[in-house]
Amino acid sequence: MYYGGIKDCDIANGEGVRVSLFVSGCTNRCPHCFQPETWDFSYGRPFTPETEEHILSLLAPDYINGLTLLGGEPFEPENQRTLLPFIRRVRERCPKKTIWAFSGFTYEELTKSAGHPRCEATGTLLDLLDVLVDGRYVEEQKDISLRFRGSANQRLIDLNATRETGRLCFLPGRER
Repeated sequence: MYYGGIKDCDIANGEGVRVSLFVSGCTNRCPHCFQPETWDFSYGRPFTPETEEHILSLLAPDYINGLTLLGGEPFEPENQRTLLPFIRRVRERCPKKTIWAFSGFTYEELTKSAGHPRCEATGTLLDLLDVLVDGRYVEEQKDISLRFRGSANQRLIDLNATRETGRLCFLPGRER
């Protein structure tokens, strides 16, 4: 897997101060995407064990609330397979930090039994996340007043509450 960038004090892509990893590769190719260079799976730098350690060190300070995965597309199968062991390490080393992921795929697409982007890593990766911001960017639904998303169709899914209740739950006050 390659990544296009790492932000060490990001306040735009999740609650609190976060470390954000922008992975490379995306087959959604949403029109008017704000980072079309990340569609290329070879864009940026290789994601190495040194990269993982660097991110883990950035997550260490108490003022960092957690990690956010963006892209590109974290849920492309090849990205999921690399991210899963890394996210397990994040959970082990930083159990109090939250983990958010942004995906152009919807929760329903990620949880259906077969088809792209579902792979052997998907279920476990979703189980390790706290929040999923889902849905493709739709220019016609662009709304700059929305927090943590670019278009009104995108949702802020509280995955912990979703797992607990067995039904889709949204962050309080942040439904569609």
